[in-house]
Amino acid sequence: MFSLAVITDEVSQDLDVAIKLAVAFDLEGVEIRSVWDKPPQELNETDIDQIRGRTEEAGLKIFGVAAPFFKCDIDSDEAYREHLEILRKCIHVAQVFGTPLVRVFAFWKQTPLEAYWDKIIDRYQEPIRMAEGEGMIFGLENEHTTMIRTGLETRRIIDALGSPVVKPLWDPGNEVCTDDGEPPYPDGYNHIKQDMYHMHIKDAVKDGPDGPECVSMGEGDIDYRGHFSDLIESGYDGCVSLETHWRPKPEQIRKDLLNRPGGSEFSELGEEASRICLQNTLAMLKDLGVER
Repeated sequence: MFSLAVITDEVSQDLDVAIKLAVAFDLEGVEIRSVWDKPPQELNETDIDQIRGRTEEAGLKIFGVAAPFFKCDIDSDEAYREHLEILRKCIHVAQVFGTPLVRVFAFWKQTPLEAYWDKIIDRYQEPIRMAEGEGMIFGLENEHTTMIRTGLETRRIIDALGSPVVKPLWDPGNEVCTDDGEPPYPDGYNHIKQDMYHMHIKDAVKDGPDGPECVSMGEGDIDYRGHFSDLIESGYDGCVSLETHWRPKPEQIRKDLLNRPGGSEFSELGEEASRICLQNTLAMLKDLGVER
């Protein structure tokens, strides 16, 4: 059976609030993206020790560090060097937390993908060497604002990179938000099912008032009951981490904050949103015979 977690800044920038919610829902752990208005690469040693200590005290595992690595312009050598330094810092943070997982991306979207294919592979060579040397795993997330947006594209790039340290971090909600994606389940998922390392869950509709937008878990276009059933039947024992990207109010999170999540404005009303989405998620699992 897979573990359930929540990304802490989807709840609050206050770590204690996020921990309290995780414990209340009997989650196995959390994922760290921003805490106290700091992204992981800006956490100092005191911050890192406090996060580790408070999660351990609560009996929670840290399942990964959601780094913003390679959310940058692929053509900028300066951005490339800056992101290598971000990666070094996030690897250190992950190691102190006791997790091998660092979430990564594949650059801001430019088209056509084929024109940039070789450069993506080239840009990843040094990061892969770093990960191999440090015993880390890169969870490559499909993200509709980047050049690797779908399950199919994730499969293609991971196969092309050919390194055991790069694994799929599957986000079905992000596939909904692409303009040419497949149904996330089963189609998109089937491309990466064989070696999926980690999963983010959010729900979304493709035809919102202003285009694709996130909604509460279970109320969007994704067949999560079918997806969860497949995870259970296939024996997936990794982590499923809630990333709502939705708030219980008429005005949703601004797109610039969704593209670069973090900080107090992003986390506003996150505790209520995460509570609703966890209730809905647990109800779906209960329908499948899973009692937590």
